[in-house]
Amino acid sequence: MKERLYEKVKFVEGENFVTIEDARHLTDEELQSLSLIFLKDSKFVGVKNRTILVPSTFKEETTKYIKDLGFKHHDDVYFVRCHLLEEDKGKREAQPFEFISLKQGEEAVFKETWCRSMEGSLNAPQSLNMDEQMKSVKKELGPGYVDSCLTVYENGNPIGVIMPHIEPGTKNEGRIFYFGLVPEERGKNKSTALYEEGLYLLKNYFKATYSIGATSIHNKPMLKVFEKCGCDMTEKVGIYKYSQEPYKSSKLIW
Repeated sequence: MKERLYEKVKFVEGENFVTIEDARHLTDEELQSLSLIFLKDSKFVGVKNRTILVPSTFKEETTKYIKDLGFKHHDDVYFVRCHLLEEDKGKREAQPFEFISLKQGEEAVFKETWCRSMEGSLNAPQSLNMDEQMKSVKKELGPGYVDSCLTVYENGNPIGVIMPHIEPGTKNEGRIFYFGLVPEERGKNKSTALYEEGLYLLKNYFKATYSIGATSIHNKPMLKVFEKCGCDMTEKVGIYKYSQEPYKSSKLIW
């Protein structure tokens, strides 16, 4: 049963975390079984953070079952899809931004700017520190991470980061691993222009034909950016993270 269920979903593994995505094709009974198997799988016992993304289409009894196993509700996010084949996608007007990749610049500058870009974020807090996040990027994206980690400069000053890439295991699914501006650059009508630059890079440099994005339901500014960039909302998903609380034995019956 484990192999059959594992084949129906997607595992994303990074430094000290593993996440189960794409559970939409499972039944409620299958997702409950998968959650229990995932929790007891010896392969993941030493992993610091385990997460399951649960689409809102599942029944309340299923989310209750998952929480009873020790997974805590962390946030709700909206997923969006942006097609990049149309003529009006992936194009851009001249922008004042300059992008310096890790292949060209220093990792310390990128990490410092990334850290500042997360200050005051409307998304749920990250479970990993900056060094762990950087290790996760390297592990998940492989050697190509140096082309995806971009520090954004304007007039010679770092103002944010953007991380476009092709989703591992796919040929043309574009994603932006992270996107953000430092606090003092927000509210200046730069977010949409910068995100459009990211879509341009996905289409013309990374050769993506579409882009998948996600943000917290509480992040209204980012949802506005998605809307202005022509992204279509596809689903609402709950994020459930495993805590180290003791299991409830009544839920651990195979």
